[in-house]
Order: sequence, then structure tokens, then C-alpha cells
Amino acid sequence: MKLLRLKITDPKGFRSLQAGFEYRFRSEWDLQGEQGFAPFVCAGPNGSGKSNLLEVLAAIFYHLECIYLTNLPDSFRYEEQANPQGFRGDKGIPDGFEIEYLIQPKDDLKISGPDRRAHVKIVKKTGETPKWYWLKHEDGFYEEEEVVGKNIGRQLMPEYILGYSSGENEILSLPFFKMRFIQFDEYWEALKQQLSYPGRPESRLVYLDSGFSQAILLCNLLYHETDALQSFREEIKIQELTEFRIIIRRSIEVLPDEVFSFVTGHSPEFENALEIAKNHPALSVVEGSDSDNKSFRCNLIKLLEGDENISPRIDGIINRLTRCATCWYIDEASDTLYLDYFINDATRQAFSENFDFDANKSPVELFQAFQVLLTLNLFSVSHNLKKDLYQSDSLYVSETVPTLASDERIMRFKDFWVTKTDVSEPILLKSFSDGEHQLLHTLGLCRLFKNTQSLFLLDEPETHFNPDWRANFVTRLHDCFDGSEGHEMLVTTHTPFLISDSKPEKVLVFKKEDGTVSVKHPEYNTLGASINKITMATFDKRETIGLRAQTMLEGLRQRFEQGEDKEQLLAEINQQLGDSVEKVLLIKTILDSMEHN
Repeated sequence: MKLLRLKITDPKGFRSLQAGFEYRFRSEWDLQGEQGFAPFVCAGPNGSGKSNLLEVLAAIFYHLECIYLTNLPDSFRYEEQANPQGFRGDKGIPDGFEIEYLIQPKDDLKISGPDRRAHVKIVKKTGETPKWYWLKHEDGFYEEEEVVGKNIGRQLMPEYILGYSSGENEILSLPFFKMRFIQFDEYWEALKQQLSYPGRPESRLVYLDSGFSQAILLCNLLYHETDALQSFREEIKIQELTEFRIIIRRSIEVLPDEVFSFVTGHSPEFENALEIAKNHPALSVVEGSDSDNKSFRCNLIKLLEGDENISPRIDGIINRLTRCATCWYIDEASDTLYLDYFINDATRQAFSENFDFDANKSPVELFQAFQVLLTLNLFSVSHNLKKDLYQSDSLYVSETVPTLASDERIMRFKDFWVTKTDVSEPILLKSFSDGEHQLLHTLGLCRLFKNTQSLFLLDEPETHFNPDWRANFVTRLHDCFDGSEGHEMLVTTHTPFLISDSKPEKVLVFKKEDGTVSVKHPEYNTLGASINKITMATFDKRETIGLRAQTMLEGLRQRFEQGEDKEQLLAEINQQLGDSVEKVLLIKTILDSMEHN
């Protein structure tokens, strides 16, 4: 997937991006000259609109995903005639936009453009539903043809939209959080209605936060290719994954009133909750409960279990994870499944056979299994809270979602042990520093989805890095995507190192003046430019020292101009301040004055 153009036509604009904001990422002609992987690096002062660009892209594809999803909650159902502006509660997207990109469909569409890429144009006018256009290449010209039908439209979407944000600001995460609840509702409805479930989320949005970081890392460490783990070993000194545990709480309590929601449309009429529970495979009556006030439980993972006699490739997620475990047991008192994994070649082979590593050359299927299980931890969120979330355009939504205690969650990882080359004994993953976690998360995400045509949106992914890791980050990204094509990445940053490793056409400098956001390329060659040059030209920071030291230096300069003893001033300067360009210039000024006198 390669972005070409984005325009916001909503009269209200979107966040800090004004109405009429437009940016052309590249032309098709420019794309012919691009070689290999290179992210778009978005730079500029705080509040200049960098993160808003990533957010609007996430929001647009979230909206398009919702149009094509077959499983949506009733509170979010699209009704074109009754509500031509879009989904009820879909406030988190611009009501008007245009976006163009190139993508190579996986299915056998008749693509006549360069490299069999389809030129896709999507237009949403204010108050109308989005329309898709396929720009077909005929005799050197493009003929615009409207796309009709869900199948073709979904084939022309990115395989995944992948988000990561390092800070507490949830400006990027809102559409991803909404999609998680849609994914949960998709499974919950299938469970209640006794429908089949594919074992993976229907939607393509994936957001990496602390809840999913262990799943990302686990998939990478189980993959166990030397080149895939090279960056982990060089920077963080990770050697091997030694063991981990998965804990799955199999059932939850269901109130008698909630049992009635498990009646399917084709079910016979039942007089009470007890009859419903006896006739639904996921429901059970708690033994020993009062006969007049029965208690009920729901086996929340019922659709994820399977038949051990069928092929591992089509068996349920729980059976496959159990088949890979070194040992396992069920705590009957809490109805909890414990899966322990001690990592050796046999363990890796078991995961490979059960989650199809070899066919896709990436353990995405294993991650999707973890994604389904982790999403079940949203079971405690009420219907009204989910409805409010779907209608929200707030920048902070996770604070309204209850955080479950570890023993109340449906799925969690525990006792995640790894070995490091610089430590004699295995250590827990939780003992890693923030910077180590951040590097594992971001590079792990890239490694996992490297062979997909996806859109990566990384909001300040290097905030916790030391200067050496910041200087190496773009190189590490190149290592992750070496030999793969078809993906697009946007990275926001405040560090000059990412700019120094990027060509000018891949650096987007944001500026906000009088409420208007503008984006342009640097007017100098950024690739290989010094940190001082980038700091001055892109971030408008001309001093190479901190403000306190600069203030001290200016005080000494004023004392020199007022005629104080020059020898004494030179001694104070050398004693109080470290080496810098500013210090050298002041000393030179004083020495020149002494020589002149």
C-alpha cells in the first residue's frame, strides 16, 4: 500500500487540521524512483498537527472498515436512508475527505496499472456515504470507474492498519479502541446465537499497547529466525525465550436477566432462564444454587474450543494452544485453564504446525489467536458504556473503561522468562526498562507484519530511547522490512536522528500559524545532515546548549561588555561551563578584544 493524496473536505476540519487541508505524499511517477523501504518522518514543534495526520488516516480506514464489516452492534448499524451522514455515533472521523493510494490486491483482480497496483480513490462528501473509485490505466491514461460491491471494495483495502503510540495521549488510539469493542461484540453475538466463528477478528485494525505487547513479542521470539531477532540481540541483548504461562478463565457469571439474551431467533420459546440455560451449549447452572434463585455461568471460550480428533489446522484456538503446551491443568474451583510452555525445538515445532508459520513465513495467525483471547477481557464493559464509546470523539477514552484485576481477566500472560547475553540468569520480561519495552514493541510489530500490505502509524516510537538507539532506529526499521514491499509507514518524531537518516522527500515538516497547519519538505538535503543543522533548520533551535547554560553565558557576555576584568572572566567561563560552540565564540570575542588592546 502506498499513499498518494489526502484531503479533508469537512467544513469543520478535523482536530487541528483545517478544512481544505491537503497533502500529496507522492505521485505515481515519484514511486517509480523509490527503492526499498523508507518511512515518512513527520517532524515539527509540539501541537503542529503531526499526530493529527496519523489520527485522521486511522479514523478514515476505521470508518471504511465499519462499512464493510458484516458484524456490527445494533447501536452502530449503518442506515443509509435514515442516516445519510454515516454511522450513528461515528463522530471520530471527518465528515468529508478524499484519499488516494496504490495497492496490489491479493485476489485475482484484473489490474492494468504499473506493477499490478490498483489506483484507489475514495471520496466522502459531507452528509453522504463514501464512494470508491478505481482508476484504471488504459493507453497511458486513467479512466475513473466507481467500485460497486463489498467484495471488490475490501480487496482494495490495506491488509492491516497498525497503530502505536508511546505516550498517554490517546489521540491516535480512539478508532482502534472502538474497533476492539466491535471485535468483542462480533464474538459475543456469535456465542449467544450459536453461530460459527472463524477464530480471528473480522476487522483489520490492530493497536499495540501494553495489553498486547507480550503477544507481539511472544510471536517474534517463537518464530526464532536468527536474522529476525538480530536487532533484539544487538540492542537489548535478548538471547532466548525460556518459558511462559498462559492463564485462561473459562467462564463468567451471568445474571438471570442476561440469560434471556441467549435465545436465538430460531429457538423455541422458553418459559424461564433455567430452560434457556439447559438448551444452550455455552450456559450452565451453578450447582448448589438456590432453587428459587438459580445462578448461571457462561463458558465464554466455548466457540474457541474444538474437537481434538480433527486437523490441528482447523481446530479451535484453545485446543491448539493446549496441544503446544508442555503441561497444562484446569483448576476446577475457579474453572481456569493453566498452560505452561518450556521452550525448546519441540515447542517451536508444535506452534509451527498448529499456527501455520511455514505457509505465511510469519506467525500472524498466532497473534490473531492471542488478539481474540485478549479482546475477551472487555466482557465486563456495559452495553451503555460501549454505546457511549462508539459515539465518542474524546481524546481520552481508556480512563472510562474499567481495568480488571489480573485474576478477573479472561486471558493473561504470566511468568515470561528470557535470557540475556549480559545477565547470567533468566530474567522476567517485566524487569526490562521502558526503552527496552518500546524497542521490542515497535520492532516486533514491524517484524510480525512485514510481509503484508499494511499501513503503519507510529506516534513518537522512540521517546524512551537513549541517543544511540535513536540514531540506529531507522536502520533497525530497514532491517525489519528488508526484502519486503507493499507497506507504508508514517512516524512522528522530535528527534533529529530520524531526519538525518531520511531523504528530504520522505521528511514532512509541520508548521501551524494562525490556526492553519501546513506541511512541506525541508529545503536542504536531510540525508546525512548533522544534528545541529537539523535542529536549527527544522526545529528552529539555534542554540546547542540548554537555556540555563545559555543564560549564564549571556550574563558573562554582559559583564565583558561592561568592562570587567577579562582574565577573571576567562577563568570563570572555563571553570563554570563545558565545551560548546557558544562558549568558544565568547572566549574568542574576549581574546580578540585583548589582542586588539
